[in-house]
Amino acid sequence: MTTKRRAGFAASFLALTIVAGACGGDDAADDATTTSAAAAEGTDSAGGSGAAEKLSGKINISGSSTVEPISQRVKELFNDEQGDVEITVAGPGTGDGFKVFCAGETDISDASRPIKDEEAEACKASGVEYVELKVAYDGMTVVTSPKNTAVECLSLNDLYALIGPESEGFDNWSDAQALATELGSTTKFPDAPLSITAPGAESGTYDSFLELAIDPIAGDRVEAGKLTEDKEGTIRKDYNPSADDNVIVKNIEGTATSLGWVGFAFAEEQGDKIGEIAVDAGDGCVDASAETISDGSYPLARPLFIYVNTKKAAESHALVGYVDYYLEAGYEAVSEVGYVALPDSELAETVAAWKAVTG
Repeated sequence: MTTKRRAGFAASFLALTIVAGACGGDDAADDATTTSAAAAEGTDSAGGSGAAEKLSGKINISGSSTVEPISQRVKELFNDEQGDVEITVAGPGTGDGFKVFCAGETDISDASRPIKDEEAEACKASGVEYVELKVAYDGMTVVTSPKNTAVECLSLNDLYALIGPESEGFDNWSDAQALATELGSTTKFPDAPLSITAPGAESGTYDSFLELAIDPIAGDRVEAGKLTEDKEGTIRKDYNPSADDNVIVKNIEGTATSLGWVGFAFAEEQGDKIGEIAVDAGDGCVDASAETISDGSYPLARPLFIYVNTKKAAESHALVGYVDYYLEAGYEAVSEVGYVALPDSELAETVAAWKAVTG
């Protein structure tokens, strides 16, 4: 398979820079000053750049099941040095994570996509101020059963024909053939049952797949009068949704001609349990790998984030210490659990965004 750089995609992908966002408006600068004064001592100790200070307290993290393994591993490493800090990490999904974060119930929200406007408004309404920190890259791997040797590569048009809003009721791969051909695909689908298991709407992995694989084609279909506007921004409803990646893999593995998608790191972890399908966005079939995700050539690549409540950081040396550790000594966790680390220049931007809050 050939792998070519998609310059336009890479430019927009890398343009998702780190933003120090505050939902509370003009009070953000005052909070940053308060945070700096309150947390300076804790920053030195937890970040590993000063004399060790014993920290204590509780940190509550929730959100993306994709980012959860990174935050969990950072927790383990951090607790090796700061065992008195009680950290809870949960992964119900990016959307569910933002609900509790914007209600002020958590300190950090893990996210596999940027915060949506309506979520930011919910934070603002609750007085929750935050900083957005990009921490890694990930890709969504399209998967099937290892027994499904008939499908090795799918174009974005193929994915739309199989999974998009016009594929409702397709229960055989070949049912999508006419739509795929109409969209310009030359892929020959097998005459075999189509069983789709994938993340549900509460998952950031669902949102990212929708944005990268489905929405661009759906927009064109609306303009052409082939799709009604109410169907744009959706996928077919008759599939098996799950917030649990393990359930997805079990279903994919157990059905010979299955189809779905999961985060790259999780797919790699499964080894031979599942088969990985390359994706073609017009420049040839590209396999998901650390290299193709990092350079932007893999069509279904995305950045990963953590959102930190800045008011809570101003009051908690432990929270500041944990995030310091996340971005410094503990950053090895990103590669350790199978994700793609930021290039040095982008990691420096993330650190700078955090230091702008903590001083």
